[in-house]
Amino acid sequence: MSALWSVGAGLLLLLLWVRHRGLEAVLVHHRWVFVCLFLLPLSILFDIYYQLRAWAVWRLHSAPRQHAQRVRHIQAQVREWKNEGSKRYMCTGRPGWLTVSLRVGKYKKIHKNIMINLMDVLEVDSERQVVRVEPLVSMGQLTAHLNPMGWTIPVVPELDDLTVGGLIMGTGIESSSHIYGLFQHTCVAYELVLADGSLVRCSPTENSDLFYAVPWSCGTLGFLVAAEIKMIPAKKYVKIHYEPVRGLQKICEKFTEESKKKENSFVEGLLYSLDEAVIMTGVLTDEAEQSKINRIGNYYKPWFFKHVEKYLKADRTGIEYIPSRHYYHRHTRSIFWELQDIIPFGNNPIFRYLFGWMVPPKISLLKLTQGEAIRKLYEQHHVVQDMLVPMKSLEKSIQTFHVDLNVYPLWLCPFILPNNPGMVHPKGDEAELYVDIGAYGEPKRKQFEARASMRQMEKFVRSVHGFQMLYADCYMTREEFWDMFDGSLYHKLREQMNCKDAFPEVYDKICKAARH
Repeated sequence: MSALWSVGAGLLLLLLWVRHRGLEAVLVHHRWVFVCLFLLPLSILFDIYYQLRAWAVWRLHSAPRQHAQRVRHIQAQVREWKNEGSKRYMCTGRPGWLTVSLRVGKYKKIHKNIMINLMDVLEVDSERQVVRVEPLVSMGQLTAHLNPMGWTIPVVPELDDLTVGGLIMGTGIESSSHIYGLFQHTCVAYELVLADGSLVRCSPTENSDLFYAVPWSCGTLGFLVAAEIKMIPAKKYVKIHYEPVRGLQKICEKFTEESKKKENSFVEGLLYSLDEAVIMTGVLTDEAEQSKINRIGNYYKPWFFKHVEKYLKADRTGIEYIPSRHYYHRHTRSIFWELQDIIPFGNNPIFRYLFGWMVPPKISLLKLTQGEAIRKLYEQHHVVQDMLVPMKSLEKSIQTFHVDLNVYPLWLCPFILPNNPGMVHPKGDEAELYVDIGAYGEPKRKQFEARASMRQMEKFVRSVHGFQMLYADCYMTREEFWDMFDGSLYHKLREQMNCKDAFPEVYDKICKAARH
């Protein structure tokens, strides 16, 4: 009883404090209170539900049987929209707060919502080395399904909750992308329901124009209902080498050099200041030195970016063996380094050991509960951006990030960009090595103004023939947007497939200039 009285008294004091400060003030300035008491437990319940559901579907082998029925239901909804006169655009009925993108999609309130309940792994074809999945399958779900079978996918984008559909219709990247390219480049086929309600399969040899136009189209050519992704054999560990590097020129030279080495299974850089970084290279292996195994994904372990920083502070190199699945999701627990702004004491050993098993809170729940005040605060004083620039422009790009944003750490992830048709390809006729520069956090630049600063960044990225990831806030005009992206194939297909009355143009769907 005494324990219950203590809990009750504590809750009463908390409610009185919230009433005194005001709910909005608490949510804005002490968000960790709400996150720790409510969102972390809710996130655990979400995870338990989806894990149990995935287990039940796998045990009953029900996904392949139900898939065809669910696709027919989607087709029926599209035909119903046509019969109603095609009066408004269509979009998926998935609530905007469930997506990992921080952008608030107001279009769902005015468009015809098509319900797409497709979240299962359909088939693992070991002979073809291909896995067929539905679009709402998450990266955490997919690696949990494949790894025990001895398989993985070549590019496993970092956060657990990223979905296959989002990574195809938008894009995805990981530290293996210097070998395999972006997530879209590991896909071998897509299945879509088009604006006329028909079901179409596309691949590099079948409806190839559609296959190359789908990535980065953000659901404006049709509804993705299945994808086939290459698989590669999984190994137990990633042998990772940490090397601190100082001096911007040396950092860029070392990072470029390691990114060109195909013997590196993984290459990643964390830039902690303009002239301090740790460059990490990794190789897959089944053998490990027991004394050097680091199960970094365990809930009580330090956040990965903080662990890496120790090598910089100590000015020493190091080698560790990280279990493969832990490596694939190494930034998940701290949402890269975003969680330190939400739970400032989240990496404290006491917090990790007592409550780390509940971390991280679901990004979708953070969006759902952020409120208008927090949304505006984040929009004006917080940056979440990934800019993809040619490797040859890395040094100049980092200097531009420093001047316009001054956000650290910066994430550096190399990738090979093949010269395929579609919205994103190199300027020349051959594949080119690019790098993703990820900026996540509060800019330290004085007089930072979100719109002006980001427009300056976008202008620079266009000047070096780079690209902006479309999950983030985009401030370009329509002309600037289509100067950055190649819209020739995209617009041709929208005309051919009668998409103009069915789906908004990708610019109108994602750019702030079109939504205000």
